[in-house]
Amino acid sequence: MSEICTTCGLPKDLCVCDQIARESQRITVSLDRRKFGKTYTVISGINEHEVDIKDLAKKLKNKLACGGSGKNGEVSLQGNHFRTIKEDLVALGFSPDTIDIKQPRR
Repeated sequence: MSEICTTCGLPKDLCVCDQIARESQRITVSLDRRKFGKTYTVISGINEHEVDIKDLAKKLKNKLACGGSGKNGEVSLQGNHFRTIKEDLVALGFSPDTIDIKQPRR
């Protein structure tokens, strides 16, 4: 017998809670300069209780071939990934309407 999800009431293999949680997030992507002038792409605004931050960081790091971390509701990726980050987040199930890209100052 399949387990039942307590949130949506569907069997675990048909559960849509994770997909709904990803579509309801309001995500902000910005550029940050840290130690020694290194550039980081910071993805913030993700609710830790609805989306697994560490798993999301792992998938993005593998896809973009970079280092980084996921903690405290934000994912930090080493390097400037402004050209592809929106497409990658949409591929992971986030809605393109909820992703705000803050362009860096030049």
